[in-house]
Amino acid sequence: MSLLHLVLSVLCALVALRLVYLIVRDRQLDDPTFYALLALEAGLVVQLVVGIVRLSGPHAGVNVAAYVGYLLGALVILPVGFVWAAAEKSRSGTGVLLVAVIVLPVLFLRLHDLWEATRG
Repeated sequence: MSLLHLVLSVLCALVALRLVYLIVRDRQLDDPTFYALLALEAGLVVQLVVGIVRLSGPHAGVNVAAYVGYLLGALVILPVGFVWAAAEKSRSGTGVLLVAVIVLPVLFLRLHDLWEATRG
């Protein structure tokens, strides 16, 4: 797993803890959580760029469609979860955002698996 994925996974864990706190306290999304989500999304944009640059080099055996699909899926899942959470002003909305944040490290592992599968 790359350093970028590790940093993003730690950020996901911190954001997830904050979202759990908001759910338990029955509070709406606040500015610190929003800024953390923005930082996470910026990291996902960096991941997309790095992933596409990696594809410009040697990548024999990598399923390019799946790899790009996971890169784009990781980029889109957070805004979708945020819009859902903003529209649903209850714990359920924040819970959906929590699920989106928890899914991201799983996508990072899958990206790693897709890339490393060709190395044997």
